[in-house]
Amino acid sequence: MAKLKPMTNFALNLGPQHPAAHGVLRLVLNMAGEVVERAEPQIGLLHRGTEKLVEYKTYLQALPYFDRLDHVSMMAQEHAYSLAVETLADAVVPARARYIRVLFAELTRLLNHLLALTTHAMDVGAVTPFLWAFEERERLIEFYERLSGARMHASYIRPGGVGHDLPSGICEDLGVLTKQFASRTDGLEEMLTHNRIWKQRLVDIGTVHGEQALDWGFTGVLLRGSGVCWDLRKAAPYDVYDLLDFDVPVGTRGDCYDRYRLRVEEMRQSHRIIVECLHEMPVGITRADARKLCPPSRAELKQSMESLIHHFQLYAEGYAVPASSTYAAVEAPKGELGLVLVSSGSNRPYRCAIRAPGFAHLQGLDIMSKHHARTVHGPLCAPQKPLIGSWAFRPILPLHGEADPAVFIDRRANRARWVLAPTEYGDARPPASGAWSTRPVHSGRAGRARGVHAGESRMADRRWG
Repeated sequence: MAKLKPMTNFALNLGPQHPAAHGVLRLVLNMAGEVVERAEPQIGLLHRGTEKLVEYKTYLQALPYFDRLDHVSMMAQEHAYSLAVETLADAVVPARARYIRVLFAELTRLLNHLLALTTHAMDVGAVTPFLWAFEERERLIEFYERLSGARMHASYIRPGGVGHDLPSGICEDLGVLTKQFASRTDGLEEMLTHNRIWKQRLVDIGTVHGEQALDWGFTGVLLRGSGVCWDLRKAAPYDVYDLLDFDVPVGTRGDCYDRYRLRVEEMRQSHRIIVECLHEMPVGITRADARKLCPPSRAELKQSMESLIHHFQLYAEGYAVPASSTYAAVEAPKGELGLVLVSSGSNRPYRCAIRAPGFAHLQGLDIMSKHHARTVHGPLCAPQKPLIGSWAFRPILPLHGEADPAVFIDRRANRARWVLAPTEYGDARPPASGAWSTRPVHSGRAGRARGVHAGESRMADRRWG
């Protein structure tokens, strides 16, 4: 009889291109047979340099870069950027524009969740939900096209409001679609929720408890699936979310199955918000009454020489905002999308730092995959839908600890910390080149242990000088 050899550990290189991720992702897995003992994600193989590119563009020219961070959550990213610029410029957005923003932010959430759910199902082996969902996504994307002329990169939500008013008849057609969408969601759930194979592949897989999710800086579905009720639309509402009636679903087990159930329920809540926006949307203008921020309408260009000159100057030179700094965040479909924006008083951002939700989520892949078989990495990565190119690799900290922060964000005791601070102060100007450091911040309790203190508001706005 042959003598059995003891099983030894080995390292498995998965990637750097893997079909479960949009982008270049490498996973180094330490294996004990077929069981994962440790997973090390390596993400530095794709970086678009968006933050640096934004610093060389005017505030208006920088907007399309945010469309391209996440090819499925386009308007959510425009939304975060517009909120940041409006805070710097102290602009008041008209009510109709705020309703339109929320309407299409939730439409974007439906597009994202339909893709995440059904590609997840396809990774497990169910092809039919993918085909059904893409039929629905095609109907939804048609509204993007009718609104902006583009199926993906709309550049529609802009600082001060939106690009233009809704086209004629689009609200009625959206109302017809919403009546059909609820039954389509039910049909999608019937195929998966009580499916025996689906539950075997998801239940108790990738379990993350609430304390772990907070420590790793999880947001969005991954945080709420772990039993933590945190949604910026409720906790720190922006635009008209505080006027709308909707619920925030929360999971209990923190596994892949809970995250699936949450996405289905969030689709129902987004449908509910869309219906409410269509009923409650007021009439009125869609751009702020700030000619230094928003261009005049096409009708004015044909009647007024001053409007024509102003339009030319706005698109040729941009607009300047006061020297200040801010942090704005939205509840994007994949989690909290945050943006630190610093102005030096010119027509270009002095500094821009992006907090993409997937960066923190993929860091937790190690604890999610530990002691599972290698074959679960598809079902683990699919709910996250990591988009490598959307991540910024530089949470900003002061180079030396003695400087007071110009921007410090801590909306909750054990959340990820984002600090933006110069080491020297000038006369209402940002610090000289080289006075900044880009060391990563560890979220959760470790952030407090390093001397980070609480107390700042959701959107800090401090001037230097």
